[in-house]
Amino acid sequence: MNFRAILLGAAILAANPLFAREKSDVIIMKNGDRITCEIKALLSDTLYISVAYILGTLSVDWARVDHLESKQLFLVKTQDGKVYTGALSTPKTLSERPLEIEILETPEKKVTVERTQVVNATETATNFWQRLNGELGAGFAYSKGNQSTQFNLNSDVSYPAERWSAGASYSSNLSSNTGVSNSTRNEVTINAQRLLRWNNWYYTGVVDFLQSSVQGIQLESTFGGGVGRYLKNTGRTTFQVYGGFAWQRINYQESFSSPTQQVTSALFGTSLKLFQFDKTTLTLNANILPALSEAGRVHFNLNTSYYVKLWGKLKWNFTLYGNWDNRPPPGFVGSDYGTTSGLSVDFGNR
Repeated sequence: MNFRAILLGAAILAANPLFAREKSDVIIMKNGDRITCEIKALLSDTLYISVAYILGTLSVDWARVDHLESKQLFLVKTQDGKVYTGALSTPKTLSERPLEIEILETPEKKVTVERTQVVNATETATNFWQRLNGELGAGFAYSKGNQSTQFNLNSDVSYPAERWSAGASYSSNLSSNTGVSNSTRNEVTINAQRLLRWNNWYYTGVVDFLQSSVQGIQLESTFGGGVGRYLKNTGRTTFQVYGGFAWQRINYQESFSSPTQQVTSALFGTSLKLFQFDKTTLTLNANILPALSEAGRVHFNLNTSYYVKLWGKLKWNFTLYGNWDNRPPPGFVGSDYGTTSGLSVDFGNR
């Protein structure tokens, strides 16, 4: 697997603006202020906009917006799992009237939804590249006492659509200390979801490739799929669970007498995302794979990150990662876990 190619692709995406849109949207505040801008997204009662003569993205209190008009395309998701694509507008508000959002899907079809039911609204386009979102981050630590060096690199990219979404992430960790062998861990995860007819239900597919020198794993390939449901789906909290089946092929170092194993497992997973207004984000992803072909063996994977916004699209992050196997081959370590921290920058419409 060419990890450098994946890294290079992520770096190119981060370094180039993904076809900036014209700033022709208009928002009118309740105090009468009129702002011509580019509306980036509506998340957790916060409207994110970009103004031509101001650097960075601005955060606007949604409660202070009287109405808006935009001819650009937006992807709007509601709490009941429905998804709409179209231009946005809000009717002028009357005293104590619930705020509504009008979505013009076609010139003949207009959908009106109550603002409190909107999970998020993000700008989108018919162009593939304009729909991509993601981030690129890195961290470094050095200690003179034991000549310890730690380096980590991470990136992810996502592609949202009306009824489905896909994403990919890459993480790499290198640790070296005087007197011991260097340890490395590389992981690539690809996932996809498609909504079912029933609200908040979806089916999903997951592919994961892992290399861990600590566990003696040259390459662990996991292919899984199943059905999931959003248990909570608001602008501030997203919580989902899913279940299905997975197949793993694990290649160990040559010192093991039988270097390749194949395991069929059940798959149970969960994903949690908590967002606080323009400040912090917590994400948690966990999978447990009880083996069906080898009774009693269980794999468990965990990735959780805490992000703090510093300025614009620049964030500080703290990450806890780990993977465990309760029955590794004789002489091999059953776990590899650790923490990293560093800086990351968003690209696209995040």
